This record gives sequence, C-alpha cells and structure tokens, in this order.
Amino acid sequence: ALLATYGQDRPEGRPLWLGSVKSNIGHTQAAAGVAGVIKMVQAMRHGVLPRTLHVDEPSTKVDWSAGDVRLLTQAQDWPEAGRPRRAGISSFGISGTNAHTIIEQAPAPEPVPDPVPAMVLWPLSARGPQALPAQGERLRAFTADRPELEPGAVARALGTKRSVFEHRAAVVGADREQLLLGLRALATGDSSPSVVRGRARTGTRTAFLFTGQGAQRLGMGAELRAHHPVFAAAFDELNEHLGVGTADVLFGTDTEQVDRTLYAQTGLFAVEVALFRLVESWGLRPDFVAG
Repeated sequence: ALLATYGQDRPEGRPLWLGSVKSNIGHTQAAAGVAGVIKMVQAMRHGVLPRTLHVDEPSTKVDWSAGDVRLLTQAQDWPEAGRPRRAGISSFGISGTNAHTIIEQAPAPEPVPDPVPAMVLWPLSARGPQALPAQGERLRAFTADRPELEPGAVARALGTKRSVFEHRAAVVGADREQLLLGLRALATGDSSPSVVRGRARTGTRTAFLFTGQGAQRLGMGAELRAHHPVFAAAFDELNEHLGVGTADVLFGTDTEQVDRTLYAQTGLFAVEVALFRLVESWGLRPDFVAG
C-alpha cells in the first residue's frame, strides 16, 4: 500500500523512508500505535531519521522496484525541504484494527527572552584570593563580547551550574552596564558598592526562618511579584488555592484589612512560600526550616 501511494511520483533523490518501532522495543500490545507516534515525534524534534534495528537488508518478499520506498538501515539527518516535516504512522492490530495517522512538525516557538529582574546578582568563586579577580576579569571579557546574553540568564547559570569555592564575590547591578562595571572593580581590586567580597566558612549549615503574624505589611512582596516570575508564579498559585482574595487585600489600600488574622496569615504564608521558591531557583537550599 505504501509503495502504491506514497512511493509513486516522488521527486528525484527524495524517497519515502520506511522504519519500524517494533524492532526497538518489541510488541507493546495496546500501546503499539502510540509507540510509533512517540518515535516519530522524537525524530521530528531532533531532525534525525532513526535506523530500524536488527535489519540489514530489505525483505525479498516485497517488490521494492514498484515505488520509491527505502528501508532505514542507517540513521540519517532528516532532509530540509523548506516546509514542515511530515510522517505517516501505521498500526495494524490482531483484531483487525487498521489505522494510519499523518503527523506534521509543530511550528517552532518564538524565543522569549528571560525577564530581567530589577536587580541582578552575579556570584563568583575561586580557590584562592588572587584567582578571584582573574575570574571577574574573565567573566567581564566574556559577557562584554556577547551583548546578546541576558543578565538574568547569566545569573542563573552562575548560581546553579558552577562549582563553588572558598573565596567568593558577588556583583550586583540593575542592568548590564552596572554589572560590567562591578566586574571591572572586582578585577582591579577597587572598592565598589556593587561588589561584595568574602571568604566562606566550611562546615556551616543554612536555616530558613519563617516569621509569624505581626510582620505583615500592606504591599509586601509587590515588587518581587512584579520583577521575578518565579515568585509571581508561586504566589499566584497559592492565592488561587487559598481562595480568600489574599492578593487583593495585600496589594490594595486598606491598612485595616491586612491586619485581620485571615489576611495576615494567608498573606505571610503566600509571601514566605514564594520567597522560598525564588531563592530555591537561585540554587540556595536550606538544611533546616523553622517558623
């Protein structure tokens, strides 16, 4: 059927490539059809036509000359044809099921830059005090040559994907220019309000202490919610789950409402959980929590 349909009148050098998922994982019973869909979706995503395992040459029981259909005995790049990739998946069940599905590559999503927080912190560390300024200069040169780098993405990479050593520094800035100036001050040893230097103590542990009722303030967390998507997502999820209109009171204008036990406790709880999620996203995890 494939030879008689898809295999006819094909452009020169563009055969219909044929493969199977059963040779990878065997028969998956009721999930046999979806297994083929999963394999083809992954192939589209990675732009690779995977080989069919345990097959060295096409079956001699098929007249392959009847159409331009070829068996995938080796993996190869999925050719670019100036249009979305498409594939057909066939599933034949022992009960007589005969299904054929055509899938098409999803449109590529538009890249969305990371939102830049109001203030960004770039952490650095080194094994020795002399190496720390050198680290600052290397980072300054690297980021100065790559203006397309988002400050927030750099902060996340530095905070979560780098080894941490004893000698440390933090550069704080509201934008790329301030951060680069801070890195220059770190590299030259100059004093700067945007640079903090220090030496970490070993064997220490971190504790998070959550305050109780009485610390609530009208508008608390508003700027964090506006500038940090992680904080906003955690806070809004809790606000919806609590279902008492905490956000409306907390970010409103009624100073008496926020002191009511219902809103004071739900507001503090939502802000504290959102703060926890925010610093957790920066790579900071406590050994103890209390409150």
